[in-house]
Amino acid sequence: MQRRTFLKTGSSAALAALVAGCNSPNEGSSDDTSTETQAPTDTTEETTAAETTESEETTQTDASYSVSMTPVGEVTFESTPESIAPYMPGYADMLVALGHGDAIESVGQKGRFHTGPYEELDGVSVDESEMVDLIKQEISRETLLDIDPDLFLMDPNWLTNVFEMTGEDVSFLEERAAPFLGNTIFRRTDSWHDYDYYTLYGAFEKVAEIVQEQERYEAFKSFHDDYVGRVGEKVPSEGPRGALVWGGANNPKSFSPYHLSGEGANKKSFHDLNVRDVIANSDVEALSEGTRSKVDYETLLDLDPEVLFVRGHEGKSAEEFQNTVVSFMQDHEAASRITAVENGDVYRGGPIFMGPIQHLFLTERFATELYPDQFSGDLFDRDELAGIVTS
Repeated sequence: MQRRTFLKTGSSAALAALVAGCNSPNEGSSDDTSTETQAPTDTTEETTAAETTESEETTQTDASYSVSMTPVGEVTFESTPESIAPYMPGYADMLVALGHGDAIESVGQKGRFHTGPYEELDGVSVDESEMVDLIKQEISRETLLDIDPDLFLMDPNWLTNVFEMTGEDVSFLEERAAPFLGNTIFRRTDSWHDYDYYTLYGAFEKVAEIVQEQERYEAFKSFHDDYVGRVGEKVPSEGPRGALVWGGANNPKSFSPYHLSGEGANKKSFHDLNVRDVIANSDVEALSEGTRSKVDYETLLDLDPEVLFVRGHEGKSAEEFQNTVVSFMQDHEAASRITAVENGDVYRGGPIFMGPIQHLFLTERFATELYPDQFSGDLFDRDELAGIVTS
């Protein structure tokens, strides 16, 4: 903790004691009494030194700032964190959007950090070669301690409820490495998540506060608002009846269903484009922390969505997806009778963990697929967006 430039307020008594122990010998007048037995010194030099010390302390205090985010609460920073360890790739995308991609030390799974959109933005890139893949390395106290970041940009409750970590592990990491700050926003189906959620942009704004990029955030949000507003003007108030499922195989025979109407951050593009949810009003249980439900083609045929979104294929191009998954469905006796399959409206379902840059591109992709008569080509200015990210 001695080399850290921040601490988590309101943390454990042990951490408070540690901080107090680190600071007290060097602060205030604790050593002043020893000067009484020393030889006299020049009072002008003493006054100048005292003023310099006071000035330095004032400057350090003025530079500090705090960010509050549930469930952790308030974290105070004395300087901008330069190395940050997210779990959710959506948070990594936020850091890229704010011009701090080089601060990213980790992601939950590199395969789910979809960086393809950066290739269309001049000057925007991220080096994944040194990022720790937390799933490959195994989520543990040791793995996170070895990363040794300035901040763990992750919800500690995600670690203790999904992986074999404990509250004691979290406290240990806070004391020995860095504070935690983050909220699980990609879905809203976890029973343990009984505290406030954030929208995609609500969390994005918090990350902007962390890295002190509020102006860049406001510029990005303005770009987003204008873009989504323009698209929304051409989107019908009632979009197609859609189903969102997970089926990662090239020849999927069963699927895990989601609620398109869910409020998780990864559903934002569907909401922006007014896609209706055929699963929400059915007897089908959507995928959640405690429910690993499955549906087959007969069930999907009963639901008969007009569009079908299949997750698990973001690594494929649209053509590769058509030549594998869609081709298999078209040759399947039951699947071929689903309206979405008959009409050729089966699409890749987008990433599970989505950030603000990825959302802009995904909304464009879905808009041109769902409403080809209204949308085609690029729906937003790449150069303008790149300018915001790199300015």
